[in-house]
Amino acid sequence: MWTMGEAPDWLALLAIHTERFGDIVRDAEVDAPVPSCPGWSLRDLVVHLGGVHQWAAHAVLDGNPHLRPEPPAGTGRHELTTWYRRHASHLVEVLTSTAADAPAWTLDDRHPTAAFWRRRQVHETVMHVWDADHALGQRRPIDPPLAWDGVLEVRDVIYPRQVRLGRVQPLARSVHLVATDVSGDAVLGDGEVVVLQGGAEVLLRLLWHRADLGVHVSDPHARTLLSGAITP
Repeated sequence: MWTMGEAPDWLALLAIHTERFGDIVRDAEVDAPVPSCPGWSLRDLVVHLGGVHQWAAHAVLDGNPHLRPEPPAGTGRHELTTWYRRHASHLVEVLTSTAADAPAWTLDDRHPTAAFWRRRQVHETVMHVWDADHALGQRRPIDPPLAWDGVLEVRDVIYPRQVRLGRVQPLARSVHLVATDVSGDAVLGDGEVVVLQGGAEVLLRLLWHRADLGVHVSDPHARTLLSGAITP
């Protein structure tokens, strides 16, 4: 855990959360469906996250996004766990041994260094740990300061990239996100403001389409704005 105002140790957080994901896979039924990723099983989730770890390590080492990830040799729980842990460990190794300011290809041209991937891979892993836990009926909360940093990452990196790539039109109104369990607020978009309050984790999951808009968002304008592809 870490608290608002302190500098996060991204490498330590990455090691913790990749280890947690590996533990989930080791003990889980890999055919279990993942409701938050429609059409996916836990097996698909493992292959996705292990592939993303490979891709991020390649972006740091080779400076480009052009990689076809190595698939697991088998689809059983043991093979998937071994394969995932190997690539997660390699990513942690690469990011630990590479200077934070070393050049790397990233999703954000303003921050073309290895440090970008330390933070991004923590948030990628944390969200998929939540997916796996949710699929298995477990309810482990995301630390509010970490969740709030994820909200800021969406505001600063993910949503602008979605607009830049033409995956979503710029929001017709601004969404003013106000956390109720940490000290933080953030605005996505321009124009007339719609205010949305909630716990940092709920706000993060709303942005990543992992929370029910009908349950958590009463304003119909906010529901419409958040229903678009503001995140992949």
